[in-house]
Amino acid sequence: MKIGIITAMSKEREQIVQLLEEKKEIKCGKFTYVVGSLNGNELVIMASGIGKVNTAIGTVEMIKTHQPDCIVSTGVAGGIDPEVSVMDVVVAKSVVYHDVYCGEGNAFGQVQGLPLFFKSNETLYNCAMNLDTDTTILGGLICTGDKFITEPGTLYNIKEDWPNGLAVDMESASIAQTCFIYDVPFISFRIISDTPGVDQHLEQYTNFWETMAFRSFGVTKTFLESLPNNL
Repeated sequence: MKIGIITAMSKEREQIVQLLEEKKEIKCGKFTYVVGSLNGNELVIMASGIGKVNTAIGTVEMIKTHQPDCIVSTGVAGGIDPEVSVMDVVVAKSVVYHDVYCGEGNAFGQVQGLPLFFKSNETLYNCAMNLDTDTTILGGLICTGDKFITEPGTLYNIKEDWPNGLAVDMESASIAQTCFIYDVPFISFRIISDTPGVDQHLEQYTNFWETMAFRSFGVTKTFLESLPNNL
């Protein structure tokens, strides 16, 4: 199976690139892809850039250039629920925009003409939720918007709109929407790097990258190694 891996930042991508065998770089247009193998699957990895527009463009380019059998959005996210802690993993059962409203006749969060929630592929979701790992893995809703959440008030508003939300990021829903349009199976697999709204939130995020990132991405390795060879 050919698996497209999309990260927002290059430092997230490099964590995954280290896992590959027989890897090579391919430059195509504005993007550089790293192609290699892992546990019998071919992986194609790209860093799309941060935010909804960058990831939508990156996903289209990934699909057109490499025709993956599925796409995995991986990297980090902020935990927005009391049961979620730094270094836990949140697997999206579904994703939603927390900053979209298309007016009367549309639900808040819904892009007109499209579903309110974009659901992850069931096989990929079940695979993630049944990993044999010491890391806490939680499945549920990831909320996406074009803002790095730091203020408690913003977090409160998101939780008021989406009380079941477990994590917040800037990419998952736009990747999921693009995959929905192109009929490509999708999942978001996110490590919690910080918990917005807490005291010293930015220090928490910085400390994750300085001291914990390498160890925490081990669970991503376990997930990618566990993926089936077909869906």
